[in-house]
Parts: sequence; structure tokens; C-alpha cells
Amino acid sequence: MEPAQPIPFTHSKRSTLGLEWELALVDRSSGELAPHAPAILPALHHLNQDGDRVTKELLTNTVEVVTGVHTRVADAVADLSSTIDLVREEAEILGADLMCAGTHPFSQWFQQEVTPGSERYETLIDRTRWWGRQMMIWGVHAHVGIDDHRKVVPILNALLTYLPHFQVLTASSPFWVGEATGYASNRAMMFQQLPTAGLPPLFDSYAEYEAMVRDMTHTGVIDDHSELRWDVRPSPKWGTLEVRVFDGISSVAEVGSMAALVQCLVDDFSERLDRGEELPRMQPWFVRENKWRAARYGMDAIIIQNADGDERLVTDDTQDLLTRLEPAADRLGCLPELFGVQTILSGGASYQRQLAVAARNDGSLKAVVASLVAELRDGVTTVA
Repeated sequence: MEPAQPIPFTHSKRSTLGLEWELALVDRSSGELAPHAPAILPALHHLNQDGDRVTKELLTNTVEVVTGVHTRVADAVADLSSTIDLVREEAEILGADLMCAGTHPFSQWFQQEVTPGSERYETLIDRTRWWGRQMMIWGVHAHVGIDDHRKVVPILNALLTYLPHFQVLTASSPFWVGEATGYASNRAMMFQQLPTAGLPPLFDSYAEYEAMVRDMTHTGVIDDHSELRWDVRPSPKWGTLEVRVFDGISSVAEVGSMAALVQCLVDDFSERLDRGEELPRMQPWFVRENKWRAARYGMDAIIIQNADGDERLVTDDTQDLLTRLEPAADRLGCLPELFGVQTILSGGASYQRQLAVAARNDGSLKAVVASLVAELRDGVTTVA
């Protein structure tokens, strides 16, 4: 086999931030998913003149909102909010609302339309068939700039030790096609069924990553590295690490909090590498177990903290993490957003709020959709 072809990693300023937020369109009367993206996107085409800001996704019930590159979380969140306002205006004309969660509480996957005219999506569905059609899921992706490609792999491995924290704080998919699943994040379990999704391997170097991409393209598993849909992945085109493990996040403030958490962690790891420190990493079987525990138990998950196998309640570990990251948040100007993670810990994650709404409304999942629409529009006002 030929040597691995280099994958150039674009130069990026340290800890810059970009966000991608997948939003679901729902019918205002029924609460069902609504296939209106093909009608909405042309009306907002002007927003994409200087780069993608509003884009299509796999299903016609979804619009993705993308920010530019920012240094401060507050600016990235303001960028998102201004674009969402424009999307909402177009959706309202069609009698639709916007919401975001890891899954829709009751809509059926076989009633959803795949976005037409996209060779990439057509290939995905042709290859994955039933599992691909099941991907009625939404998420948030956070890109953080890496200033030296030699930092990519050690920071990637270190982020995997905090993957359960990300999963728990954003868990928002307790329902699937009308049933309570018993999982805080059913999306996590669904998405990893795709052959190139789920957890990334542990690499020892960037060259190992390049070699894996070579092997997978050589054998026809992927056409290029962008088709690796891992929970955390290098994004060489942008010079970033991309955290993709988040369930769909239901409010603007929570997106800001999770963006701050990721940005601070990456910056802290980068700072430690600059000081010559070795970053933490765990055995892949511990990482895999943590992901399952977080998806299943949410805020009640007892996670594995390190390679020695020490364990702790995830919420307690997150509290200490917030304290440790305060210097990074101060450097990056995102202390208020980072402290917003405390609000999630004390007030409950989205999956808890959704279950509580259903319980208060005799099991009504339409009421859950209404609450998610309100949270995206007005912010979180209820406690789980």
C-alpha cells in the first residue's frame, strides 16, 4: 500500500470558535415535523454570500445555522441568534415553529423526506439503508481552533475523557417515535449505528490519523476525511477540533454554556501542552463505557474519571471542572457563559425537563414539543 497522503491542517488561531446548530421545523398546530427547509433556504440564500450561514441537512425538516469565526463565546451566540431570528420569520410564514432536541418526541422516521438533489445524502442512505433512514436526530457542533497540528491528537484524546460530561449536560432525547426510552440520550445510541459515526479511535500521532484516512479511502469506506462523523474529530479544512457529541440543545443560553465549556477545555489543554505537560487519556473501553453510562443515566451517571479507573458522580466531577477552568474562561472572556453550566446542573438538563413536562400533562408529547419551541424562543424558564 502506498504511504499515507498528508492531510494539511489549516493554520488557525488558538481557541477561536465556530458553532453549528441543527434546528427542527415543526408544524404549529400538530407539533409534527414539517418538511419546509426547501422553501425556507432559498429565501435566506443571501446570508451565504460570505460563507455558509444557513444550510440544508439530511432531512427536509431541518435547517442548520452556522456562525462565522469568533474569539468570544458571546459574539458567536449573538451571531447564531441573529440568524435564527431570520429563519424563524420565514418559518412563521409557513405555519412552522423552530425547536431543538436530540430527537423529536413522537414524529415517525418513515414519514420524513430526505433532502433531494444531494449526492452525499443519497450515497449515505443508499449505503446505510434502514439505519440511515432512522437518523431523525439533531445536534450542535463546536469547532475550536488549534494553533499547531501536533496538538490535535493529544487534545482529541484528552477531550474523550470529558465526553460523558458533554453528553450528560446536553442530553435531550428521552423519547423516540412516541415512547419513553429510559435513556437520557437516545440520539447517542442511534447515531453510532452509522459505520463512520460514534467514538473516534485513540491515535498516538497525527500521522496515524492520516494513515487511517488512507486505509479507509483505499477500501472505499469513505471518499474523504469529512465523512468520518465521529463524536470528536479533527477538521483539517478549518484548523479545528470539532466536538459533535452534543445532543440538540434547546436554548440559546445553553448553547453558549456548552460552547464555553469546550472552548475553555481546549484552551486549557493547549496551554498545558505549551508548558510541556502530558495530557490525560483513557483506555478506549473506559471511553466507550462512559459514553453508554452518560447516555443511559444522564445526570445520575457515575463515570470513570481516569486511566486508573477511579469513579465519581458526573455532576460532582463537573463542579470541580468548572472551578479548574475559571482561569481559561477569564483569558477567553467567557466566565458568564461558563457559569451557565452551573444553571444546567442545578436546574436540570433538557431530557429531565421534557420528562417533567410529559408527567405534568398526562403524558402528552405534544406538550413536550410546545415546551421545546418555547425554550428556543424565550429561554429556559422551568426547572426539571
